[in-house]
Amino acid sequence: MGVWKLRRVPPAIALAIGAILIASTSAFAAPVAISGPSPYSACTAGAESGTLFPNAEVEPQVSVAGSFAVAAWQQDRWSDGGSHGIAGAASTDGGATWTRAPLPFSVCAQPYFGAVAPYERASDPWVSIGPDGTVYANALVFNDGNLDNGVYAATSHDGLHWNNLRAVVEYVGNGGKFSTDKNAITADPIHAGVAYSVWDTLISPDHNPDNFPHAAAYTGEAYFSKTTDGGRSWSTPKVIFSNANRTQTIGNVIVVDSQTGALYDFASWIVKPNSSSNTQYFAAFVKSTDGGTTWSAPKAIARMFAMGVGDPNTGAPLRTEDGIPSAAIDPATGQLYVAWQESSTFKRGNNKFRSDDTITLATSTDGGASWTLKSPVNTFTGLPAFIPTVQVGTGGRVAISYYDVRNLAADNKSTLPADLWITYSNDHGATFGGERHVAGPFNYLAAAFALGFFLGDYQALGAESGGFLPVFGMTNCNDASCANNTNRQDIYAAPGF
Repeated sequence: MGVWKLRRVPPAIALAIGAILIASTSAFAAPVAISGPSPYSACTAGAESGTLFPNAEVEPQVSVAGSFAVAAWQQDRWSDGGSHGIAGAASTDGGATWTRAPLPFSVCAQPYFGAVAPYERASDPWVSIGPDGTVYANALVFNDGNLDNGVYAATSHDGLHWNNLRAVVEYVGNGGKFSTDKNAITADPIHAGVAYSVWDTLISPDHNPDNFPHAAAYTGEAYFSKTTDGGRSWSTPKVIFSNANRTQTIGNVIVVDSQTGALYDFASWIVKPNSSSNTQYFAAFVKSTDGGTTWSAPKAIARMFAMGVGDPNTGAPLRTEDGIPSAAIDPATGQLYVAWQESSTFKRGNNKFRSDDTITLATSTDGGASWTLKSPVNTFTGLPAFIPTVQVGTGGRVAISYYDVRNLAADNKSTLPADLWITYSNDHGATFGGERHVAGPFNYLAAAFALGFFLGDYQALGAESGGFLPVFGMTNCNDASCANNTNRQDIYAAPGF
């Protein structure tokens, strides 16, 4: 397969080459675009429906081990679900410089690999680095035409060359009645060669995977599979988070306690009535103390009053992670952290248009038996803050990154200026301060449109030595000039935060 070097960053992206070159000498590095021209530009697969946004990269994930970092994202997003494929990049200097490479999760990647997942589209990339340096990745895969779908996994040792491509689960020939969604993969931090894959499978009326993922779902149980041989094989999938009719999970992700070996699967638990007017989301988890053989009953942490985010001035919809929690664990102490966005307007029972989404954090020091909530975590309130990502770094320092639109003027109805911020806690989540500006402002309304203006249902935040590595999506203009050009948005990294 081929890899390709990071391109020169165009001046229009509001970054200068000089800013990149001096990044190592400044306290906080200027963001650098780590995505680039699509490796799948010649691909025509998956075009039965929807609008393609070429060069629109969304929904990044990152894993960091020392100075080694690997990121992945959706490449060339479709309006009605998924993308041409998954692309990624690797860094060996803590995120200062990157080399890009495709991943083998769709037929669009065929020019780069001997074997690829035989599906037209891919979505929801996830990466995780094991203690021996093995990089695990997985993604949703599906066809736009016949709705065959599944979860595939692969491994690498440099984040650039991928092998051990395996189907973890597949649903073929059922017209989309069984649809996988929101996968994640986690390398065991204690045992080399061991990793865990989770996802939900919706049993629902026929619909495109990743398109209207909650629509009329009859059930959406969480599934689990495990590798013990470095990704060469995966165990038979099994249900670990069972649901009654008209309930489901989504956004499952496992964190591992390095001290006890316990596994925690965190997810959004959507319970009855699960209707368009009163869907109830709970941050919840199940726990295993025997490597995933058996699991506890589901336990709710707190209700997430998720309503979604829109432009406060116009009502234009943004597709964000409302109802999907972000989870992290302190590797030294086992303290658990879960963050999500929610609307105080919804809490008050007011179903009018919302403009006050804030960030909530829950933390537990007793293995999930009890939880303490803090809200809001974000400094600026009154205008939406959304897509939080929580991470734990050196010495137990906690960081949460998130977007907000504090720079929106009351009379601005043409653009939606957004910024990415990061805030820190040095007392294990009790208090937060020292908010730092990461990137922006940029015009969120220039992003690809997929059930709303879309940068991803999640963003990424890695813990590196002495700091954090945000990896995130951002449009390439602060006006409307990039909305219809060939490079409306990219994935960025900002090392040293």
